[in-house]
Amino acid sequence: MFIRSRSPLRLGLAGGGTDVSPYSDLYGGAILNATISLYAYATIEPTDDGRIVFHSIDQKQQISFASADQLPTEGELNLLCGIYNRIVRDFVRRPLSFRLSTYVDAPAGSGLGTSSSLVVAVLQAFAEWLALPLGEYELAHLAYEIERIDLAQAGGKQDQYAAAFGGFNFMEFYGNDKVIVNPLRIKENYLNEMQHCLLLYYTGTSRLSSRIIEQQAGNVKAQKEQSIEAMHRLKEQAVLMKEAILQGRLDEIGTLLNYGWQFKKQTAEGISNPLIDEIYEAALQAGASGGKISGAGGGGFMFFWCPGFTRYAVLERLKEFGGEFRRFQFTKHGVVSWIIK
Repeated sequence: MFIRSRSPLRLGLAGGGTDVSPYSDLYGGAILNATISLYAYATIEPTDDGRIVFHSIDQKQQISFASADQLPTEGELNLLCGIYNRIVRDFVRRPLSFRLSTYVDAPAGSGLGTSSSLVVAVLQAFAEWLALPLGEYELAHLAYEIERIDLAQAGGKQDQYAAAFGGFNFMEFYGNDKVIVNPLRIKENYLNEMQHCLLLYYTGTSRLSSRIIEQQAGNVKAQKEQSIEAMHRLKEQAVLMKEAILQGRLDEIGTLLNYGWQFKKQTAEGISNPLIDEIYEAALQAGASGGKISGAGGGGFMFFWCPGFTRYAVLERLKEFGGEFRRFQFTKHGVVSWIIK
């Protein structure tokens, strides 16, 4: 028997960083994101040999343990160990025996929410196997707790909710871990135009987002005025972007992306670097009207708004930087799971 699951990665279109504590606790955060046709996959094969095997196919890592109530979380594939520990502690309260294989369509540290999407996919596979009562909100919140509390990995909340719910969502974040996911009903022709005009580009470099996120959180704690004001503007950008897309004012998207990018760079050091700046300027010179780094910054994927026919000129210009373009479509669904017997 195989229990399989798949959860989408996401593009953070506006408001990035305002979902991170303590900003969201103090001021409330707002994010606009959309899931895309790149995924995290998980497959569980139940066994009866008293072993637990974790196999990360894309990272070319495999570890094995004797079945136990709790697994160590200090070594490789600690995300998978942390997920197992919560499943046993909160639900089954007994050791399990299985093989878990995972794969993600984008590299770790690429800025598309890969780790959180993977956690959601693995949790959903366990939920399918063990018939656990986890809806979208419960699944996303559990994924958040595993990453941010159990494993103490710095980051926000948007990625887990995007993977669980899927689609275009305007998300609101408040103190006491309150999250409200507002699905957006966007006209099909608007979605088609956005897929045509948004160009997704992998810089070929990854980054450790936790360092940037920790600095953003530290700047808010220290009440650094420039960083906090920049976060306010990013929250404003999320609202403006939502309204522009819903009303079909798509020509404003590039300007709003550029607006957010300028303020995002003020929230912490290391969000941009000379290579990112050079790529961004080259894209604008070739006809893009705006863009941004996806995720916390420092590397990974960038995306650009290329109005009219400018996407082809931008494609040609950015080839000189040696990166990689990724085709994608927006997806309407979040994590799914199924059983093959």
